[in-house]
This record gives sequence, structure tokens and C-alpha cells, in this order.
Amino acid sequence: MSVKSKGLDHVAIAVKDLEKAISHYRDVLGLELAEIEEVPEQQVRTAIFGHGMGRVELICPTSADTGVARFLEKRGEGMHHICLEVEDIEATLAALKAKGAPLIDETPKPGAGGAKVAFIHPKGNHGVLVELRQGPKP
Repeated sequence: MSVKSKGLDHVAIAVKDLEKAISHYRDVLGLELAEIEEVPEQQVRTAIFGHGMGRVELICPTSADTGVARFLEKRGEGMHHICLEVEDIEATLAALKAKGAPLIDETPKPGAGGAKVAFIHPKGNHGVLVELRQGPKP
């Protein structure tokens, strides 16, 4: 089994104050705000800048007992993860598991924009948390 990625979907940046961060990325850096969404399953609010591949996603926890909240407490604001778009997330997870990759999620979960997502632990990716994303069918 091989792992096949379509490429970089987005880079996620953890922030403490979503509205303040939106203002900076939109008004200072000049990025186009595409959407704001709450993702209850991940306990975050997101702000997406840009369209298609290579977007910037700001993530802000909606609860103090989440992974993103712990990340902010420990490391402060900054890059949280990169996300790769895949054709078939279930097949990708099976192939990664067969290759010994340390999966955080062995089955996909609901993500922003109706996508299915799963994470690979940073210890298996040279210190980088990697999200896999399979977008909804058009």
C-alpha cells in the first residue's frame, strides 16, 4: 500500500484571540478572509484565509481542556500543524499504520468545511503535527 497526497491543503496557526488574529492577517498582511467556522468535534473556531490549496487557517480553542488550548499554554501562539489533502483518508490511514506511523487518529473525524480529518503524531514527522484531510465530494 502506498500513501498518496494531493499536496499542502493548509498551514494551521494556533491563536489565543481569533478576532485579533483575523484583524492582523486580513488588515496588516492583506490576506482574504474566506470563512469563519466553529468545529464542535475539534473544539475550535477557525478562520480560513484564501481558497483552494495552500490556505492559512487560524485555530482558536473553544474549551480550556483541548489539545489546542494545551498547545497554546505550553508553546504560545504559532504554527500548530500542516495539513495534507488526500484522495482516500481511510486507505491512507491504513497504509500509514502498516508502515508504523504513529497515528493520533486511526479513524477519521469530522473537520472544518465538511471534511474528514485525522492526525499523525509529531514524533513520527520530525516534530511536525500533520493533519490528513479528505474534502467533501463536490
